[in-house]
Amino acid sequence: MPIFWTRFFGIAMTEVLIAAALALVGGPLSPAASADGQVTLGGGAGIVVNGSYCTLGTIGRDHAGELVGFTAGHCRGPGAPVVAEGADNRGPVGTVAAVGDGMDYGVIKFDPAKVTPTNNVAGFAINGIGPAPDWHAHACTNGAANGIQCGGIASIPGPGPRSAMNHAVFLPGNDGGPVTSNDLLIGLVQNGQIVNADPTIPEVDFTHYTKFGAIVNDINAKGGPGAGFTPI
Repeated sequence: MPIFWTRFFGIAMTEVLIAAALALVGGPLSPAASADGQVTLGGGAGIVVNGSYCTLGTIGRDHAGELVGFTAGHCRGPGAPVVAEGADNRGPVGTVAAVGDGMDYGVIKFDPAKVTPTNNVAGFAINGIGPAPDWHAHACTNGAANGIQCGGIASIPGPGPRSAMNHAVFLPGNDGGPVTSNDLLIGLVQNGQIVNADPTIPEVDFTHYTKFGAIVNDINAKGGPGAGFTPI
């Protein structure tokens, strides 16, 4: 009889696994330091939110002109300090300003004196915000734990805030990372899943994400930090 099993990953994985995953690829995705001491951050850069390893989904300006970014809401709540992974000795570069109620996103307010924003991290470009793509459309993600991966949209488009892409292995530390289609931001990574419906065929990896369009609608309706967001 065919065997069906799933394995979910989240930030509750052990610190040992987190450290091992980040060590494998942390170097190439570590933020670059500029001559004036700023760190360069953009979608796909590693961040540490009050001790929780996550990935920055995007960075830009909100309606008030503040330098803000987005990551997963489960990384930590409002008031949590944010440091750039690999630049811990520089101290916090931002603070979580808000999280979505019932939606997995967090808004980070960055200190512009400490952060240089970019739309391209390790060759992964974010050239704007895109609509929810069709089923099987090409998509890519960039996680601090294991870098750039590409596949296809695995969920039939619907009104809900969640979707998924296949052929992307989720590891702890990828939480909040960007998902793009045609270099346009379509979501923030939430968690992942491995499905094997038949032991005679290869397993299929999925990364689940929160649609960025739904996040924008939610944050704009509230009017707080992050409202009117435009990516760098």
